[in-house]
Amino acid sequence: MRPPRRPIHAVSTWVRRQPPKVKAFLAVISGMAALVLLRVIVHDHDNLFVAAEAVHSIGISVLIYKLMKEKTCAGLSLKSQELTALFLAVRLYCSFVMEYDIHTLLDLATLATTLWVMYMIRFRLRSSYMEDKDNFALYYVVVPCAVLAFLIHPSTSHHIVNRIAWAFCVYLEAVSVLPQLRVMQNTKIVEPFTAHYVFALGVARFLSCAHWVLQVLDSRGHLLVALGYGLWPSMVLISEIVQTFILADFCYYYVKSVFGGQLVLRLPSGVV
Repeated sequence: MRPPRRPIHAVSTWVRRQPPKVKAFLAVISGMAALVLLRVIVHDHDNLFVAAEAVHSIGISVLIYKLMKEKTCAGLSLKSQELTALFLAVRLYCSFVMEYDIHTLLDLATLATTLWVMYMIRFRLRSSYMEDKDNFALYYVVVPCAVLAFLIHPSTSHHIVNRIAWAFCVYLEAVSVLPQLRVMQNTKIVEPFTAHYVFALGVARFLSCAHWVLQVLDSRGHLLVALGYGLWPSMVLISEIVQTFILADFCYYYVKSVFGGQLVLRLPSGVV
């Protein structure tokens, strides 16, 4: 007699068998349900932003532990770290000239950590860097983001260069994780610390997206008006949603792997 399957395994098997359109519909429904739950549970939605920063910090801590204790950068994308450093540097510049606040200090700390990670990958742990797997062409995202920023940017009173720079870092942040996903797609096997780091990024970006969406709902759309006119307010919201859905597929398989008791995450073909 066959032993009964675990509920999580039965659900994951059923979802995996569904066509792409059904999977997309289920993802949207799950996201909406999570937003409703957060709106009920979290009364001060600014706490979601704080939670997003905290989870991101946890992910960076896991990455630092991997590099210092494991003495390997296998499975990590240097190009993804370079994109992260680029949008953080631009955002830091914008913070100094446009709206200096606590987020400026957070970005400074994150940029310093990212630069350290880049140094470790490029020099100290170069022998374990999977350069042949990290083959995502950066101009595929940098150039479109620059063009989009030139066309669609804030309508504030700041200098035009600063407004374009602000838009550029918003767009680039949304797609900065793509090279890391390409590395995992090429290897198909993701070791635990890298999986924990990417999952933390996914959770942090979902919380950040939830913060924006709930703020818009609470203000009855006035927040979008406060951001300016034209397409820019909508593009800010779309960017938050895009960077959440980019990691949604990976996060699903991560949760499935954890519940299945697997230490190493194996990705099927077509994921990320």
